[in-house]
Amino acid sequence: MAELGILSEPVPKHVSIKESVFPFRKFAGVDIVLGPEMRSTGEVMGISESFPIAFAKSQLAAGVVLPREGNIFLSINLRQRDGLGDLVRRLHDLGFKLLATSGTADTIQSANIPVTRVKKIADGHPNLIDYLKNEDVSLIINTPSGKGARTDEGRIRAAAVQNGVPCITTLAAAEAAVKAMEALRREGLSIQSLQERFTD
Repeated sequence: MAELGILSEPVPKHVSIKESVFPFRKFAGVDIVLGPEMRSTGEVMGISESFPIAFAKSQLAAGVVLPREGNIFLSINLRQRDGLGDLVRRLHDLGFKLLATSGTADTIQSANIPVTRVKKIADGHPNLIDYLKNEDVSLIINTPSGKGARTDEGRIRAAAVQNGVPCITTLAAAEAAVKAMEALRREGLSIQSLQERFTD
C-alpha cells in the first residue's frame, strides 16, 4: 500500500450497497426465503451519498422496483410485531394502503392505522393470491415463521415472484426499503457514471 502512496485507510465519501441476484423467476413455486443451499447468479451495486438512495439503486439494479403508490401487503410473524407501529405509520404517511392477515392487521389497527383484512389462503377468498391476480398489490412484506413451498407463507412468496411483485422477508430489509421510498419521494434518483464519480 505504501508503494502506491496510500498511507492511511481510504474512507469513501459515498455509501456502496451490494445486492445479490437470484433466479427465482426461473423456478415456479419455489419459496424465496434464503437458505445455505442457494446460489446467486450475480451481484449488483448501488452508490450514493446516502444509504437510502444507495439501497434504492441496489434494488433497482437487481430488478426490484420499489413502489411509489398502491397497496402493500403485510404478514409479520408474531415474534416481530412489537416494533411494527412506526414502520406502518410511515407507509401510511407515504400514501400506501395497507393489507394484512388477521394477526398483523390487529397490530396495525392498535397503532390507529387503517388496514384492510385479507384472508389466509387456506381460509378462502378474497386472499392475497386474488389480489395478486388482479394486480392489486405493489409490495409484500412477509417475515417467515415457517419455510417451504407448501406453507401458506411459502405460497404467498412464490406467488409474489410469479406475479413480479417485490417481496421482502425481513424487518431490517423492510426498514431499509421504507427509508429508500421516503428518500425517493423527497429527492428522487440521480445517476452518475463511475468516471464522473471518481474523477478528481
